[in-house]
Amino acid sequence: MRIAIDGNYSGIRFSASHFIPGHDKCGRLHGHSYVLHLALHGDMGDNGMIMDFVDLKKALKDLVEELDHRVLLPGRSPLVQIRQGSEVEVLASGKRYVFPREDVVIMDVAQCSAEAMAGLILERLIDVIEFTPNVHMIEVGLDEERGQTAWASKELRP
Repeated sequence: MRIAIDGNYSGIRFSASHFIPGHDKCGRLHGHSYVLHLALHGDMGDNGMIMDFVDLKKALKDLVEELDHRVLLPGRSPLVQIRQGSEVEVLASGKRYVFPREDVVIMDVAQCSAEAMAGLILERLIDVIEFTPNVHMIEVGLDEERGQTAWASKELRP
């Protein structure tokens, strides 16, 4: 069986800016209205559910709240230098940006692409949600724009 949460209908979305170093167009600082989706594959439990939607939606909303209205920076990029203090200074592709510390999220990724962020969000969900033994696989989809979704998945149990 499969259950899914569509962030469009559930209000699981965030707005953020980013850039992709080395990319002609996306190398410029720009923003998106992201939408997060979740799918779980598993067996129906004794309670008649794969897992409770309420718990899943709360965890998803908590994660997107951390990213909402922030500048997302790739913390593991060899093309980006980040200096942190009361402000965050960023050097990338011959450009220098300075942001207030509270406006920035440094992500544990090499690029802040939808693909890398979907994978990171997937891992964060696995850390914060205690999945029941009947859940076999989790998938996270991140819309960067309407019609453009990056999906990451992980097998939890065979």
